[in-house]
Amino acid sequence: MKTQVEEMRDLRMGANESWNKVDEYFIGKLILSDPILDHVLRTNRKSGIPEIDVSPSQGKFLYLMAKMKGVRNVLEIGTLGGYSSIWFARALPESGKVYTLEVNPEFAKIANQNIQYAGYEDKVEVIVGDALDSLPKLKERGVAPFDLIFIDADKTNNPYYLKWAMSMSKSGTLIIADNVVRDGEVINAISSDERIHGIRQFMDLLANENRIECTAIQTVGSKGYDGFLMGLVK
Repeated sequence: MKTQVEEMRDLRMGANESWNKVDEYFIGKLILSDPILDHVLRTNRKSGIPEIDVSPSQGKFLYLMAKMKGVRNVLEIGTLGGYSSIWFARALPESGKVYTLEVNPEFAKIANQNIQYAGYEDKVEVIVGDALDSLPKLKERGVAPFDLIFIDADKTNNPYYLKWAMSMSKSGTLIIADNVVRDGEVINAISSDERIHGIRQFMDLLANENRIECTAIQTVGSKGYDGFLMGLVK
C-alpha cells in the first residue's frame, strides 16, 4: 500500500504530464512554428543556460500585453539568453526599446548573439552587471519612465527591484513579476528558502503600496506550477 506522500507524488506527476500536454496543444494551435525562437532555445540549452525562461505560451502572453498597452519602452530585470527580450522587442514599434539587465557576463554574451540573430540588436540593449548597480545608472541616463517593467531575476532582491520599478514608472506603467508562486511555497512563512522570503516581502510591499493596483495569477504548464504578479501604476 502506498503512503500518503507517495500518493501525492503520483498525483503531482500525473498533473505535470497533463499540464505539459495542454501546453503542447495550445502552442500547436495558437503559436506558429518559429525557427528564430526555436534557435534561441537550442542555443541557450547548448550554452548551459538554465532552462527557466518563460514558456512559449507565456512569451506570447507578454508580447500581447505589450501590444495591447501600446508599449514603447521596456525594462526587463533578468535576461538569461534573451528569449523574453525578443518577445518584447517584437511587440514594440520601430522606435521602441528594451533595456534588459543580466548579472552573468556569459549569459549576456549569448543573449546578445541571440538578439542579433533575431534581428533586434538596435532594439534591445543588454546591460551587464548586478541589477541593483545597473538600475541607478540606467535612471541617470534619463531613459525612464518605462511603459512596462518585467521583473524576472533573483527573487531574493524582488523587494528592491519593486522600489526601483516604482521610481522608474509613470501613471499607466505595467509591472509584471514572474515566478511568484514557486510550486505553492509562497504561502510557507517558515520556508528556509530566501527566494520565498523575497517574494513574500515583495507581496507585503505591494499590499501596502497605494500607488499601484495588482493581482496575481497562478499558472501551470511546461514550467510547472507558478504564477505572475501584474500591477498597474495609478
